[in-house]
Amino acid sequence: MKYKDAGVDISSLNKVKKRIAQMARATFNDNVLTGIGLFGGLYRFGDKILVSSTDSVGTKLKIATLAGNHRSVGVDIVNHCINDILTLGAMPLFFLDYIAFSELDPGILLQIFEGLSRACQTAGVALIGGETAQLPGYFQANDYDLVGFITGVVGDGELLTGSGISPGDILIGLPSSGLHTNGFSLVRRIFLKEKGCDLSDRFPELNKNLGEELLTPHRLYLNEVSRVRSLVKGIVHVTGGGFIDNIPRVLPEGLGADVYLDRWEVPPIFRLIKELGSVPEEEMYRTFNMGIGMILVVGEDLMSKVLELSGGFKIGMVVDRPGVQLQ
Repeated sequence: MKYKDAGVDISSLNKVKKRIAQMARATFNDNVLTGIGLFGGLYRFGDKILVSSTDSVGTKLKIATLAGNHRSVGVDIVNHCINDILTLGAMPLFFLDYIAFSELDPGILLQIFEGLSRACQTAGVALIGGETAQLPGYFQANDYDLVGFITGVVGDGELLTGSGISPGDILIGLPSSGLHTNGFSLVRRIFLKEKGCDLSDRFPELNKNLGEELLTPHRLYLNEVSRVRSLVKGIVHVTGGGFIDNIPRVLPEGLGADVYLDRWEVPPIFRLIKELGSVPEEEMYRTFNMGIGMILVVGEDLMSKVLELSGGFKIGMVVDRPGVQLQ
């Protein structure tokens, strides 16, 4: 089974995104520093650069609704958005949310905001506003959408765009906490529809029930990046598109990467998905983080120091040809 079989066609969406990027570029002024495609947008403001990004929790929300537990999804969206702008060397300033629903139990709304508030406090980010939109007839009862918007700041000399990356640079992987917020349409198709599992089911490979495993919050990498951002050349947030689509986003044109699959142990949840859904290996690495939530790109001379400071491990190398090869 592939992600497309669950209703998500990454290749088709990428083609549309290229056309969207062309239309977006028509709105740019001299303060916009990059095109569409990085993990955040860059806008010069005086002697600083503002970095903004937006994302949604996606269909992980369906799991939260089935489990009756909505506290973790607020943490998910805050951490996901912060991680995106960390890839550009930015430190987060403030966060806004958008929640849309038709009919929603007030208790659910409070659970969501409990997670949002807790995650913002942990990261030292101000939750300065948002939109709570009631849209009658648009959603099923107690279904909702949750979107986050983050703005951070970085100095000229601290900006990371990957432009200095060269062949021979090292990829250092930082462990994920689980699925994070990607691939849930395929996960739901496999576990809930094809296999008829219940979220209370337990698998010998997992140390918690299925629902608890799937709702494990997205890991925040703020502390790790803060320790090493002056030492690295680029950072990859392994989100939708997995290794195959995300690593090239930070590489100069013409360069690619070899990823050494024997350098870390893939967590059991990913092995279960692959086995139960008969998902091809390359599709797994194009859909999920496979246990690596963030990748640091560093020169070989600084590898040992970054490994020590970040707690990561070497998982690959930048090479002088385009594309990502799994070895």
